[in-house]
Amino acid sequence: MIEALYDVSPAWPVIIAGLIAAAVPNHHVRKGLALIAPVLAGFLWFNVPSGVHTGGIIELGGFTLETFRYDGLSRIWGLIFIIAAFINALYGLHSRDRVGDASGLIYAGAGLGAVFAGDLLSLFFFWELTAISSVFLIWGSKTNEAYKAGLRYLAIHVLSGVMLLAGAVIHSADTGSWAFDESLSVNTLGGFLIFLAFGIKCAFPFLHNWLQDAYPKATVTGAVVLSAFTTKLAVYALARGYAGTDMLIWIGAVMTAFPVFFAVVENDLRKVLSYSLNNQLGFMVVGIGVGTELAINGAAAHAFVHIIYKALLFMSMGAVLYRVGTVKASELGGLFKTMPATAIFCIIGAASISAFPLFSGFVAKAMTLAAVAHEGHYIVWFILLFASAGVLEHSGIKIPYFAFFAHDKGHRVREAPVNMLMAMGIAALMCVYLGWPDMFGIPGGYRALYNLTPFPEVANEYPMWTFDHVVGQMQLLLAALFAFAFLVRMKWYPDEKRSINLDFDWVYRRALDGTARWGHAMFGRLWASIGNVLAAARTRIGGRLFQAFSPMGAISRDIPSGMLAIWTSALLAIVLIIAYIAP
Repeated sequence: MIEALYDVSPAWPVIIAGLIAAAVPNHHVRKGLALIAPVLAGFLWFNVPSGVHTGGIIELGGFTLETFRYDGLSRIWGLIFIIAAFINALYGLHSRDRVGDASGLIYAGAGLGAVFAGDLLSLFFFWELTAISSVFLIWGSKTNEAYKAGLRYLAIHVLSGVMLLAGAVIHSADTGSWAFDESLSVNTLGGFLIFLAFGIKCAFPFLHNWLQDAYPKATVTGAVVLSAFTTKLAVYALARGYAGTDMLIWIGAVMTAFPVFFAVVENDLRKVLSYSLNNQLGFMVVGIGVGTELAINGAAAHAFVHIIYKALLFMSMGAVLYRVGTVKASELGGLFKTMPATAIFCIIGAASISAFPLFSGFVAKAMTLAAVAHEGHYIVWFILLFASAGVLEHSGIKIPYFAFFAHDKGHRVREAPVNMLMAMGIAALMCVYLGWPDMFGIPGGYRALYNLTPFPEVANEYPMWTFDHVVGQMQLLLAALFAFAFLVRMKWYPDEKRSINLDFDWVYRRALDGTARWGHAMFGRLWASIGNVLAAARTRIGGRLFQAFSPMGAISRDIPSGMLAIWTSALLAIVLIIAYIAP
């Protein structure tokens, strides 16, 4: 019986639970399904023997679909997706939105299915399912802005799926294989299309605006769920198919740097977290681009801890939004007085994302930085250092400072609901545990993380807790803290303003929109001109035909008998000549 479960992907219990939840009106049944499904998925994940396992084979329409590939890479992503699904379900227990419950489960299950997919067709199915199911988490806000953002979100992600399918078909035609593995290459048309499909979901520079557009407009629970799966699935896909691709190093470096400037001036704190998410993805992409075992370990470990601490930050801001009704920095402050537990959890998440020693971000980000320096990419290494200081400023300080401490706005609201606090507590505990060092001969929690990485032997050999490493990181963080305090004290720090900050989406939402409108107007004029010409020609030809065939026309006129005799004689002569000449 147990061996029969080896071939069952952990994705199926979660997806099936989502489909059942969509049909069940009872709130308690849906919440029970949401909590039980990740537990069943975890059992299936834990039950698989160590090593590489291939199963879940489905024969369909002449294609062989591999729905359960379990190896070092899919193992760590699968586990963190299962943990995230459970924490998200716990966080959303207060919600009575049936569509949100169902779509959240299907979305999480689709993410798991894509992680364990062994071929490009299976990947495409789950890839599109993540897009279709997740958009309801945005529309669940039931605002006009959320509806429009959801349409844009859906369009860009369906485009990603179309490019993935087109690339997969071309790749299969070139290689004769549908395998989803390291055989992909950006140097072929099919491989490049797949690379772009992954890049859209990973929010590459100039393709990133769907993230900042949609996530802040999602529901309180929806933003937490969205932060866990889509972009980290794309990171996994890049690690699976494009590890060691040099262009990813510079793409990732740009991703780490540019969000810092937008996050500093952004007023919406959930949008700040969205830019911060972009920043953190850049570290993972750089690690995949470097492609060494240490770098891949760094990217995988970073994705694992990032899902936890980013969810914790989104949960804390979601609790603020739930109680206060806004997450605008200009309208918050002083909430630590009535939401102290949420404030503490937010600070733990902030310390983790900032990579403070003793927190999870420190033990993960360090491997990527070390791998980049070891391979001689010193310019990129300095960019990552700048980005590390920047993430402390906008996520490590700005989020908790402006939400809970700065300029008290007089909001006296209740603490977050118990289920929210429980979810945040679990995430906060993991942030501390996974960053804890070896002490008194007892292995630290970070060892558990390192043992989950694709190359655990390499990870465990990395000298994490050295004096130079710890002191160097603390110097960087303290310098960033001092800079923030100095700017605030001198009143040079950008004020929180109710404003809209322009990003690259201005190009296609304004410039391209204007171009499209101009083109539509020009086409309209051209079509009108063609219509005028055709109308004139129709009038002219119609007039000639009327003159010829109307009762008063030339054909209807009386023809003199003499003229008729002449024409008859001429036609008869022509016929006789032809008959004479013909053989």
